[in-house]
Amino acid sequence: MNSMKQRYFLFLGLLLGSGAFTACESYLDVNTDPNNPVTTTPNFLLPGIISQGFQAQMFTSLTTTYLTQYTVRKTPVGSTDQYFLSNANSTNVFNYTYYYSAGNVPTMTAAAEAEGSPYYVGAGKIMTAMVLAHATDMLGDIPYTEAFKGAANYTPAYDPQQQIYATINTLLDEGIALMERPASEEFRPLYVTSPSESGDILYKGDVQKWIRFANTLKARQLNHLTKKSSYNPQQVLALLDKGFTSNADDAQIQYIPAVAPQTSTTNIFGTTRNNYSTATFSANIIKYLNGNAGGAAYPGVVDPRYTIMATSISLGTDPGVSVPSTSFVVNGYSDFYSGWYARDLGIFQVMTYAEAKFIEAEAAFRAGNLSRAFTAYRAGIRAHMEKVGSGGFNALPPVTFPLISSAQIEEYLSSAAVAQSESQLTLKRIMEQKYIAMFLNPESWSDLRRFDFSDTIYPNFRFPVNANPEVDSKFPRRMLPGATEVLYNPAAVAKLFSDVGATSNGNYITKPLWWDQAN
Repeated sequence: MNSMKQRYFLFLGLLLGSGAFTACESYLDVNTDPNNPVTTTPNFLLPGIISQGFQAQMFTSLTTTYLTQYTVRKTPVGSTDQYFLSNANSTNVFNYTYYYSAGNVPTMTAAAEAEGSPYYVGAGKIMTAMVLAHATDMLGDIPYTEAFKGAANYTPAYDPQQQIYATINTLLDEGIALMERPASEEFRPLYVTSPSESGDILYKGDVQKWIRFANTLKARQLNHLTKKSSYNPQQVLALLDKGFTSNADDAQIQYIPAVAPQTSTTNIFGTTRNNYSTATFSANIIKYLNGNAGGAAYPGVVDPRYTIMATSISLGTDPGVSVPSTSFVVNGYSDFYSGWYARDLGIFQVMTYAEAKFIEAEAAFRAGNLSRAFTAYRAGIRAHMEKVGSGGFNALPPVTFPLISSAQIEEYLSSAAVAQSESQLTLKRIMEQKYIAMFLNPESWSDLRRFDFSDTIYPNFRFPVNANPEVDSKFPRRMLPGATEVLYNPAAVAKLFSDVGATSNGNYITKPLWWDQAN
């Protein structure tokens, strides 16, 4: 506990930025270690802000893949797939947001403003919006107004989620405006390749992609408000008109092999990290893919993505239902590791063009524009199939992923699994294809909550066997506060429980967030 506390206050102390050193600058001048600088330039801060912001969502996914029933435990152990959550599940969500990613934005912003590099300031605002959006959608109320103050406030109050949403929108607008500034105003290139890669590791200096990313994120957040009277699908569609235009815009991070001076980074879902050795695929996802008559969503229609996302032996099981330990094993590994998403040197996706097309399909459908909805729906399917069907190799276990040909895509788009006309299109058809395309992405949990885990929209979704009795037969709607907050900001945590009238951890996680409630 002491070491955890020391780390916690160290992270908070780092948020003081360069101002912490100015009072004794003359003294420090004679004790400066040239190999351990206390100041830096924004191009060396932005890569960590981006990568750590993505990692916040990677760690979240270790919980949400079970809540969304993409994965289940082979042997029930009273765990996440049965809605036994702990504060540890969300510690990294909180810490990577506040200490590792957005916590470093004020320091980068100060350096960028001082030298005249507005693109770095814009990237910082967009990244802050991204991590805040994720944190609030997983946790609910979170700190912002009193956050990022270092030693001035170790126990920030939490802002209401509605206020956080307004903050996210403002940050994205400001970020877009900065990215629209002419390149002639930029002192430092947004992406630096020499002497080593630094700066914008997400879009390699393409400000137009940053702008499209920001607009698509705005659209996603506005589309969460489908239960609110303020929901305006036309606003969502207008933002998407300025958003992602192809798979090349996807907000994703590529895992890399060890090439000096870099060290290897491996997939959170891969065999090296081995987070899924006790897991297999849920029957819920497999029934959309495998075409088996015994419960498949569309009997006889085998999705070409089936043996890319899973394997031919993957039949899935329901949460809380035990399967033999030898079931679903490929080359000695869980069948989960044979999938395209589990490549050690694969990618982690935060937001994709395919997702944007499904958001467009839903918003257009709600707006009564069935022609646009139908076109976007089919474009979303095609985009995802082209992406996961582009081939590739996974060394552990040895699997070569096949290509999905144009003919296979057209055949699937012509099948019973896909709506063939505007009159056949429904929210169910849109959301089932979005669920497939959002495989393992925490954002799927937002969709399930918006639709109240409806068995009309998600007919194969199952309430777990032997679920946590504290949830009282309800589905989870939020994660618990992070463990560091429980330890060092207990008054704020107690207020969270009081505000929603929660009597236990299990009871707390079933309380809907602000956007998950009708007016």
